[in-house]
Amino acid sequence: MKAILPWILMAVFLFLAIHFYWQKNEAESRLAIADRQVGEIDSELPQQAEAADSLNDMMLPPDTMKLVPPGGAAFVDELGSLSESDIQRLKGKGLQNPETDLMNDLNRKQSRLIPAEGSLGGTMAIRDSRILNDRYALAYYEDGHTGGYMLLKYTVNNGNINWTVIDNSKL
Repeated sequence: MKAILPWILMAVFLFLAIHFYWQKNEAESRLAIADRQVGEIDSELPQQAEAADSLNDMMLPPDTMKLVPPGGAAFVDELGSLSESDIQRLKGKGLQNPETDLMNDLNRKQSRLIPAEGSLGGTMAIRDSRILNDRYALAYYEDGHTGGYMLLKYTVNNGNINWTVIDNSKL
């Protein structure tokens, strides 16, 4: 009986050694397969990144709820200042304070002039406008979702101002 016990222990240790050796080899082969797959994915990433970058140019902004005028709509201060000769001509046509009178009249009549309807419950309104000279004005309008620019022509007769939309560019 004493002679069998060492043989049983040796058999158990041999079995465990073979079992753990087999597990180690299987884990190494799985790791090698995973490494190959990661390598393949890494080689595909630059191609996918290039494709994604080319699509970014076509995407709309993710949040248009806080729409602000694009860089071109932030008019420079020099644009829209009437010259002295423009002011004198407009005063001669019946305006007391030409620039203020024109801006106030444009704001009163904006609902009839803006060539677009509000979307998603928004109301179109002129957010920025400039009187360019004694005949033309430029305005940026939006409703918080969509917007655009208008080029307006105006005429003044005896203090009455009439506006005409010459061109409109929606964003």
